[in-house]
Amino acid sequence: MKTFENVIRNNASLLGNVIDFNKNFDKLLPLDFTKRNTELTDKILGNTVLFSTWIDEKLNDVEARYGIGGYDEHRTIYSRSSHFNTIEEPRRLHLGVDVWGPATTPIYNFYDAVVHSFANNNNFGDYGATIILSYEIDGLKFNVLYGHLSLAYLDDLHEGKFIAAGKKFAELGVMEENGYWPPHLHFQVINDMEGFKGDYPGVCKFSEREKYLANCPDPNLILKYSFY
Repeated sequence: MKTFENVIRNNASLLGNVIDFNKNFDKLLPLDFTKRNTELTDKILGNTVLFSTWIDEKLNDVEARYGIGGYDEHRTIYSRSSHFNTIEEPRRLHLGVDVWGPATTPIYNFYDAVVHSFANNNNFGDYGATIILSYEIDGLKFNVLYGHLSLAYLDDLHEGKFIAAGKKFAELGVMEENGYWPPHLHFQVINDMEGFKGDYPGVCKFSEREKYLANCPDPNLILKYSFY
């Protein structure tokens, strides 16, 4: 049986970059958004400008081009938005990888794909401009959600549109377009879209961790060939 991990590893040489990065001289900074990160106070999290400044300073301090991380991470930062709250249990477990960098950073398609769907999820704390692409590699079909994008890149899309490997198809959005977050890319693999269009949970309840991680395998299997 072909698994996502096996297919991606076996076809690694065919996968392009998602964001410009040269492993020979560019640096990445892993960012921790769990309760261990005591620097992120409620004051910072409650103000997107302050939150953005905090990230920029962290990257500048170590001369990193991007911040990265977050898959299967139980994050306290989602307390900043009621979008992640439910009556019985808040959603806190992150299902994608985030790449933090400047607004207008280009986003490229890593492999031939077609547009599954797209939307402007404009709740506070949501994805903002979102594009979901469908892939088939070595007979394995899956989808990737690209969240927190520039709104302008939704204009010329339609479901089923072909997006060639290597094509720039989006940019990171400013906070007014990306759900009021510091600029970053949410990159999430989704096997079964479960009927969703233009959206899919990027954060789940911890009690549903096993279910969601089975449907959303580790995106680092794709990104590490671009970033490490």
